[in-house]
Amino acid sequence: MDRSINFRGIAGSAGNIMQGMGKFVFGNEGIESKEDSYVERYLDRISNGTIPDDRRSAMTELQSLVAESRSAQMSFGAMGFPILLNILKEDREDVELVRGALETFVSALTPIETSQGPKTEVQPASVNSDLLSRETENISLLLSLLSEEDFYVRYYTIQLLTALLTNSLKRLQEAILLIPRGITVLMDMLMDREVIRNEALLLLTYLTRDAEEIQKIVVFEGVFEKIFSIIREEGYSDGGVVVQDCLELLNNLIRHSASNQMLLKETMGFDPLISILKIRRGSAFNFTQQKTVNLLGALNTVELLLMGGPSSEAGKDANKNANQTALAQKNILDHLLLLGVESQWAPVALRCMALRCIGNLVLRNPQNLDSLARKHVGEEPHVQPALNAIFSIILRTSITQEFVAADYVFKCFCERNPNGQALLASTIAPHPNQGDTHGPASDMPFGSVLLQALVSSDVNGDMEACCRASSVLSHIIKDNLQSKDHVLQIQLETPTPSLGRTEPVLHRIVTCLSIAASTDGENDQNNQPEPYIQPVILRLLIIWLVDCSNAVNCLLESAVHLNYIIELASSKRYTACVRGLAAVVLGACILYNASREKGRDAFAVADAISQKIGLTTYFLRFQEIEEDETNKDDQHPVLSEIFDSQFVNFLKEAGEVDGEYIKRLKSFVEKQCNEMQDLLARNAMLAEELVRTGGATTDTSHKPSSGRERVQIEALRQELEGAKRQIEALKAEKSQIEAEANNQRNLSVKLESDLKSLSEAYNSIEQANYRLDAEVKTLRQGGSVPYPDVEAIKAQAKEEAEKDSEAELNDLLVCLGQEQTKVEKLSTRLAELGEDVDTLLQGIGDDTAIPDDDDEDEDEE
Repeated sequence: MDRSINFRGIAGSAGNIMQGMGKFVFGNEGIESKEDSYVERYLDRISNGTIPDDRRSAMTELQSLVAESRSAQMSFGAMGFPILLNILKEDREDVELVRGALETFVSALTPIETSQGPKTEVQPASVNSDLLSRETENISLLLSLLSEEDFYVRYYTIQLLTALLTNSLKRLQEAILLIPRGITVLMDMLMDREVIRNEALLLLTYLTRDAEEIQKIVVFEGVFEKIFSIIREEGYSDGGVVVQDCLELLNNLIRHSASNQMLLKETMGFDPLISILKIRRGSAFNFTQQKTVNLLGALNTVELLLMGGPSSEAGKDANKNANQTALAQKNILDHLLLLGVESQWAPVALRCMALRCIGNLVLRNPQNLDSLARKHVGEEPHVQPALNAIFSIILRTSITQEFVAADYVFKCFCERNPNGQALLASTIAPHPNQGDTHGPASDMPFGSVLLQALVSSDVNGDMEACCRASSVLSHIIKDNLQSKDHVLQIQLETPTPSLGRTEPVLHRIVTCLSIAASTDGENDQNNQPEPYIQPVILRLLIIWLVDCSNAVNCLLESAVHLNYIIELASSKRYTACVRGLAAVVLGACILYNASREKGRDAFAVADAISQKIGLTTYFLRFQEIEEDETNKDDQHPVLSEIFDSQFVNFLKEAGEVDGEYIKRLKSFVEKQCNEMQDLLARNAMLAEELVRTGGATTDTSHKPSSGRERVQIEALRQELEGAKRQIEALKAEKSQIEAEANNQRNLSVKLESDLKSLSEAYNSIEQANYRLDAEVKTLRQGGSVPYPDVEAIKAQAKEEAEKDSEAELNDLLVCLGQEQTKVEKLSTRLAELGEDVDTLLQGIGDDTAIPDDDDEDEDEE
């Protein structure tokens, strides 16, 4: 083979490319880098050399230069790729030269960090990765090298493919899918020697990221068995970074695929996963950094299984429930409680992850919910219910993330679990040792500890404990009217027991809210409360008031409460979040207010909002809270937890539909108009009195402000326009009634005409009857002809005529009765509209009157 011709052609065509790229990347417009000439010299020796040792030596020197110089990397990418690829094809018998070529490729694709040059500078390693991965033939060539017997050839090939994935992931994923048995070759590397196996594991981890087709092939090739086999060999959670890589690969395969989760459950089961989570009770100080990472990876696997797959995938919920049940059957709850609740020496991240897994394990799963409710933790004699222990974590932890994670357990436990909510609510009652804050909380029922924390702000000013207890209470009563009413009936002693009075828990919570607000206004920076305390307590009030008129009535028993909530919604001292949530509380006091007592009904609350905040400002508060909710990245972790999608949807569901809102607003405006009219009337009376008394005295208290006058004028203008519209409507209604009256008048005339015709027909029958009688008499007098029973014939004819006449007459009378009723109703309505009914009815029927009896007699004569 003539390497000199090959290289000269390449060098001639690539020299300009190399120089142009060097200038673009490094800005060397006038000086050719020394490394460029070295690269060219080494490539010439490799391509044209005839002595094997010299070629190998040149390859070694080229690899060292490329590993140290970015300029050399760029030059090698411009000139050297075809030469070294040709060696991988044609010179495989020279194993050492092939090793050097592969190692040089790896160096060319490995970024070199430098303090010089701008950070936006193009990396030669990225350019080289793009050049090498552009042709599928190159990837196929590299995969074929994995079958070589030489260990280092396989090792450097795996490293080279991993470097390509780091810089050109999508392109390499597409190329490997096009190569027959490409994935299978990589899977075989998992059974190779440990070093290559570990590199292959890392390569597959990169390769399966967001690549569904590759994931399917890998799973089909039996990757689950290989993964857990490696984990077992490495010692489960006590293993090194290889266990971490195995779990990362496993999570890639099940993260977005419910089908892969089902396959894992059916082929391997969850026993190997449980084995990773097993730790010895009391193994203090045994959580090395790598072991913690491994356990976090296993907990991440559990979390993915408990999610069931992506939300868009069909069968997600069924798969989720199946995974919950299968994991619970393996007693995973015991291991999670040991990690999250009992192992307080474990790292915080590990405890938080375990707590969240507990929540997801029991979420909407009746069997697992019951199991958690019955579960106890600890060792004798310090055994307590698991829920009590988790609540203790909420109260005592100084780490916000742990509070959020433990609170998440109660959120999941109470969601769509009315029995569980009722169970927790039933324990809420004052304890005989309620005021003893130094007593052991484990000796008290769950609800008593909760109450103690709620009133802790009165005892020792512990607003944090009150806030956290409020969060748990909001989960217990959410969407559960029975629990809301139960807690509402609990009475607590006032902060001054000597007065002998009690107050509802709801009142005490509002007091805690006011204490938090007053503390927030202090200038002492060291005594500032957490920014989430007021929002958490306000969330409790919102959840409590929604769909619970008893709670609204209880809150409004004291006007101080309403005034304070209005202050929260209006004052600029508080954050947009606090103002917005306070506005929602006020809205709930209107929407769910069933009181008819003056001063505490919905209109009284609306009046207070209108007078002290203003309707425009009030509605702007909702816009502020929506904007605050969208900026979740800048929020405190607890606030981000509060404004989760579930709570936001809850706020939307609690609102009115447009029709109901318009109706309520219309009623409110009408009431305001009536009050303004009363005010105008009082002002007119006062003006007359002043005129009469000569203006000797002046009562400025009744003089409306200019703003109020403008409101009154606007209200009167709107009222006048409404009256005009009402008059127009009445006119249209009057015209319609008059038209209907005319129709009824015409119908009456027609009926009277029909009645006259019927009467004439009856008279004709009578005359015919008289004539027949005369004929019968004549026949009798003649006596020559036998005659029939005329009386019987006459009686029969008369009976038939009377039946026909009576039926027709009855129908006519029924119609007349109905029309008379309509006429009476129309007459009444016309009278209400101010019309003279007698005048309208005058003359109707005069020209079609029915003849009286005298006229009939005269006709007969």
